[in-house]
Formats: sequence, C-alpha cells, structure tokens
Amino acid sequence: MSAHKKILSPSILAADHAALAEGLQVVVENRLEWIHLDIMDGNFVPNISFGPQVVKDLRKRNNTLFFDTHLMLARPDKYIEKFIDAGSQLVTIHIEPEYDVEGTLKRIRELGCQAGISLNPDTPVERILPLLDRVDLVLVMSVFPGFGGQSFIESVLPKITRLAQEREARGLNFRIEVDGGVDSRTAPLCLEAGADTLVAGTAFFKAADKPAFIRLCQGE
Repeated sequence: MSAHKKILSPSILAADHAALAEGLQVVVENRLEWIHLDIMDGNFVPNISFGPQVVKDLRKRNNTLFFDTHLMLARPDKYIEKFIDAGSQLVTIHIEPEYDVEGTLKRIRELGCQAGISLNPDTPVERILPLLDRVDLVLVMSVFPGFGGQSFIESVLPKITRLAQEREARGLNFRIEVDGGVDSRTAPLCLEAGADTLVAGTAFFKAADKPAFIRLCQGE
C-alpha cells in the first residue's frame, strides 16, 4: 500500500456559490490542506460550474491551500494553461473525451503543475493503465460527474484496489483519489480499497461534527 498520508479535499462546489470565499475559510479553519475545484462545461457533463477567473479570485483569497482542479471538459487541452495560471497546483483531466490525453498530461507537467487522470464509473480501469507512470494522481469517479449529492456507486471499489495493486507492483507513487458520494459510510470503504485522497462536498460542508468527519476520512 502507498505510504501517502490520507487527505480530505473538500469540494467547493458544495459551498454557497454566492460566498465561495467563505467556503474556503471553512476549509482553512478545519486545518485542511487541499480544496477540490470542480470545473464543468455543460458539454462533457450536463452541468456548468465556473471557470479560470473564479479559481484566480479564490487564489487571491488564499495562497496556502493546495488547489486540486478537476476539469470535466470535452476539450481540457484548450484550458490547462488558463487554470494553471489561475493558481491550480494539480490539474486532473478525463480519459473519455476525444483529444490528445498523453500530450495534455505532458504539457501540464511542463507547466510546473501536477497532472491527474480521471475515469467515470463505467470506464474500465484498463483504459488508464498505460498512463500511470505519467500522472501524480488517478481520480476514480464514484458517481457520474455533473451534479453533487449523488449516491456512491460501490462497483468502483475494485477499480481502486486494482490501481493500488498496480502502483505497488510498478513502484509508482501516484495518489488515488475518489470523488462522488463520499460520506461517513463510504469513506472507510474507499480507504480500505486503497484510496488515499477523498473528495467530499455535501458530506463535509453539512457535517454537524466536521473534525470527526475529517478524522474518519483521514483514516484516524
């Protein structure tokens, strides 16, 4: 298993959209280090969130959080520079759309940013195995991307385990992140399967006892 420390990356998408900076503050107050930024284009996924300007403005409000940016875009290759310029430190792109995935991952790293690859619940893990030595993170979607508050799809758990086995067998060091329906019931399932990074939106921002939820997500 990976020696990575467990990380909770709260999704700002679940915060009040009229007060995103306050959402950042909640993350900081709870002594978390990452924030997850869901970027949706209304094309690859059936919803629209926000663009590079919002990321840039959030970065102005906070320069210590690690900006974990997930591009759910049909053509992420056209936008990576903008999101990196805006302050993203990790940019994750999807395997499913038609574009130069390998070239885009390479470009993200050339721009001094960490690179991630993501796959939807119905995408076989085999699709991304050839890319594992070119990424810093693999994001396993445990819901179909587009809307928050969906139920966790448990059939993705074997994918997480497979990725953890591949990482071990190949001596690689990428993180395994899970996004979608992560809550106090499903977070331990993800960690047990081999994940080390969990994205939680609704479950984090609505948690009555945030420190307890954070401890659970960090495997404590």
